Amino acid sequence: MDKPTHLIEYETMLLGQHRHLDRSAYILLSRIRMEGMMSIGQLSEAFGLDVSTLNRHTSALLRQGLAERIPDPQGGIARKFRLTEEGERYLDAERARNINGLEKVLAGWSAEEVAAFAAYLKRFNTDIERLGGRPWPRPDRRAQQGSGAGV
Repeated sequence: MDKPTHLIEYETMLLGQHRHLDRSAYILLSRIRMEGMMSIGQLSEAFGLDVSTLNRHTSALLRQGLAERIPDPQGGIARKFRLTEEGERYLDAERARNINGLEKVLAGWSAEEVAAFAAYLKRFNTDIERLGGRPWPRPDRRAQQGSGAGV
C-alpha cells in the first residue's frame, strides 16, 4: 500500500463497514425525492443498473410501504415511483441519523476542516459522476440552510 490511491481504496472499503444494511432504500428514496417521480427506466439510467436489479430494490420499497407506483401524471405509459408519507418519514429519520453520526465523528474537527473534507468529497463524487456520465442532483445550499438541513 505505497500509493495514495491504495490508501484511498482501503479507507473507502473501511468506510463501508459503518453503513447500515439497507443503504439501497436510502439512496433510491433520496434520488426520487430529488428528481420527483421516476419510472423504472429512469431509475435504471440514473443508477446505471439493469431493470431486474432495480425491480428487486423497488419491490422492497413497495412492500415496506416507503414508495408507491402510480400512473404517470403526464399520461405516459410507464408507471412512476413516488415516496409515500412513510417513505418521507423514513428518509428524514435516516438522514437525521446519518447527520447525527457525522456530527459525533467530526466533533473534534474545526469548521474549516469539515468544510474542506466536504469539498473534497463533493469533488471526488462529481468526478466519478462525470466519468460515468450520471450526475447526481444536488440540493441548493440556500434551501438546505433555510431548512436547517445543511451539510
